[in-house]
Amino acid sequence: MMETITLVLQLVIACVIFSVWLIRPNWKTPYRAGDAINIKEEFAVYGLPDWSVYVVGSTKIALAIALLAGYWKSELVVPAAISMAILMAGAVLCHLRIKEDSISRAVPASSMLLMSLFVALI
Repeated sequence: MMETITLVLQLVIACVIFSVWLIRPNWKTPYRAGDAINIKEEFAVYGLPDWSVYVVGSTKIALAIALLAGYWKSELVVPAAISMAILMAGAVLCHLRIKEDSISRAVPASSMLLMSLFVALI
């Protein structure tokens, strides 16, 4: 049962990452920081340099691919999930640093953090 839950969470994490970074990076959502309408503007609200968007995005996409590949190569799962959890913890901290924003904007990143930790530790 736990193995099935872990496999489903690997798929969910990967699909969310692909959606955010490949399908809707330029969509305005209620979870973007400040008045940002895309990921690049959101990173600017956090005070991060332009190049960090590409580093974080490509790293998250690579980790999502590793989580999917983990269905066949299980040794990829724990390092990918731990790395994703670290990135998601950073995302949560970035959201919480924006005092004008509601804490609810950190909910998606917090959820991804919890799912990544579950996958890594179970």
